[in-house]
Amino acid sequence: MHEIEPFYNWNRYYLPYEDKRSPFYGKEQAVNYENAVYGYVIHPDWDFIGSETLYVKLLMVNYQLKYAVIELFGEWNDTLHNDIMYLKRGVIDKLLKNGIRQFILIGENLFQFHGGEDDYYQEWFEDVEDGWIAVLNLRKFVMEEIEKYKLDYYMHLGGTLQMENWRTLKPDVFFALVSTLIQRRLG
Repeated sequence: MHEIEPFYNWNRYYLPYEDKRSPFYGKEQAVNYENAVYGYVIHPDWDFIGSETLYVKLLMVNYQLKYAVIELFGEWNDTLHNDIMYLKRGVIDKLLKNGIRQFILIGENLFQFHGGEDDYYQEWFEDVEDGWIAVLNLRKFVMEEIEKYKLDYYMHLGGTLQMENWRTLKPDVFFALVSTLIQRRLG
């Protein structure tokens, strides 16, 4: 697990530690392997959000286009740890406060999902108003668990949002593509 790193190629476009509106502004970039998920040490570039099992990396925020891309790592466990609360209060609420209304979550490094109540999902869904929440590249069994808890009512996932080549795109091009796919679903 310690070898799985967040995506780096967009660092030339955005650095969350240098963005005064970012939830991670001013954070020192970690160099020591000190965080762990279930006893497995993880790469220091994943950002701690308060959860024992879910870590993130804010890859891109564009305040003009009102979108954020967040890569997820670990286990999303609402049953035991209420991870959605940590994500919503520690990251999402701060981005919403700064006008972000479209959220793209990259879920290919989520190894498990355990659902719970949907209140934070519902709140987030209502907070984005005319925006949306998209979750890309989930493992099949993770997507099935999310659907089992009917959370796909609040988030777009699956189908065309299983995008293997997202890393080859520039951030705004990637956002435009995801936005088009979402608009087709809504249209």
